[in-house]
Amino acid sequence: MRRATKDRLIAGVCGGLARQLGLPPLAVRLSAVLIASVAIPVYIVLWVLVPTTTEF
Repeated sequence: MRRATKDRLIAGVCGGLARQLGLPPLAVRLSAVLIASVAIPVYIVLWVLVPTTTEF
């Protein structure tokens, strides 16, 4: 995979991934936003709820 130089908004990662997968870049960008909008709140909730350990 390579980052896109023409079909890019920020760094060209989604554009390059879209080209590799044969998908429209907009679909890859929307998927990335959707995944991040779910993953970040879940991470924060787990950060608060999961107890820490001293074993590591």
